[in-house]
Amino acid sequence: MACKELSALRLGLMDLIGIDDPAEKEHDKKDLGESAVQAGVIRSITESRNLSKLMNFYAHAVVDLHEKVSGMEKEDESYAYHQALLVLTKKVEQDLSNQVEGLKKLYQDLDEIHHFLHDIYPANGKK
Repeated sequence: MACKELSALRLGLMDLIGIDDPAEKEHDKKDLGESAVQAGVIRSITESRNLSKLMNFYAHAVVDLHEKVSGMEKEDESYAYHQALLVLTKKVEQDLSNQVEGLKKLYQDLDEIHHFLHDIYPANGKK
């Protein structure tokens, strides 16, 4: 059993943050198997080219996993694994959201400090 949601997220993040590690990419693609090439949310995560889309597709994957787990029989030998995977993917979703919020805050702070700088040193050289 592979954690397809996590492998897909890793692949999507690799491109977004500039990690070019062919061995890691192959490892995660191997974990994804056919999901890496089949149309669907898993492939969409791997092909996301911005954080907003990546987060949206990942959230859909978490919902899909939740639906899968809720439809499983408790006697299924993989039920406990899938429950744990659901908790893990939800936690990763929260961590990703926190990281993106931090980047948004940095973006806003850059604007604020830029304006502050020009309050002290006006762009046109006049106070």
